[in-house]
Amino acid sequence: MLNPQLLTTFSAIVSAGSISAAAIRLGCGKSVLSRQLARLEADLGARLIQRTTRKLMLTEVGKVVLLEAQQIDRALSNVAQISGQFQQEVRGPLRVACPRPLGQRHLVPLITEFTRLHPLVEVTLLVEDRMTDLIAEQIDVAIRVAQLEDSTLVARKLADNPRVLVAAPAYLARAGIPQTADDLAGHECLLWTRDNRVYDEWPLTAGGVTTRVRVQGRIHVNDGMALAATACAGAGITLIDRLLVEQELASGALVELLTHYSLTPGPSLYAVYPARQWLALNTATFVAFLLSQRFAQRA
Repeated sequence: MLNPQLLTTFSAIVSAGSISAAAIRLGCGKSVLSRQLARLEADLGARLIQRTTRKLMLTEVGKVVLLEAQQIDRALSNVAQISGQFQQEVRGPLRVACPRPLGQRHLVPLITEFTRLHPLVEVTLLVEDRMTDLIAEQIDVAIRVAQLEDSTLVARKLADNPRVLVAAPAYLARAGIPQTADDLAGHECLLWTRDNRVYDEWPLTAGGVTTRVRVQGRIHVNDGMALAATACAGAGITLIDRLLVEQELASGALVELLTHYSLTPGPSLYAVYPARQWLALNTATFVAFLLSQRFAQRA
């Protein structure tokens, strides 16, 4: 009889991409995982992984065994979720991932409120500006500003993502207030950049007519909060998600411009979680909490 734990270890190594990464994720020594992998290969009488200095490569036998090992992983996960569903209290660990601007500005207060309502829940918030692998990194819920493409995930829409044109009063006192979309071409603009692309064309719509203004700016920023801070410092006008500057607009640190124009909204916000037959009670409760208009009201 094969030891199911060895199959689980094998699956974890493949998911992590290396024995070292799997050891960190599982909180054990590399030598322990190496011995377990060697034991599994000895029990099966076949090599499962071709080891190189750069990466692990599955053998043909390894690919077949991995599919079976993943079924064991899913079964163990389902058992854990089933037991969680029948708990009377919302409790246990909850891993949440979120992009940095949204995490800092909106999700932190919500998690604070959620843990106050459910004191037996232990939340780990991973604030990262990369697309996390929910399955491999054991993320229960991720907040994403993007369309869902992975069919193994479930997405629940949390809020729309309108955009605004803003500038600091100090900048407007110095450079004047634009009255039309074409006026923006004569202003210093703060530009969003990503993946070596600078977004310097701003579409504004009024009366059914869309004007695409090619703006100029010497400051390019790839972080939403830094872009907002640069605008607050009086460096120029920027086009930005309202979610990131609502506090500055409320305090008067920034002023909304050209409000008679409509702007193309950004991608909506979603709560994303792995598609499972049994969803853990704390995960289901947290998603319901986000959907209960609290996130939308804050946003």
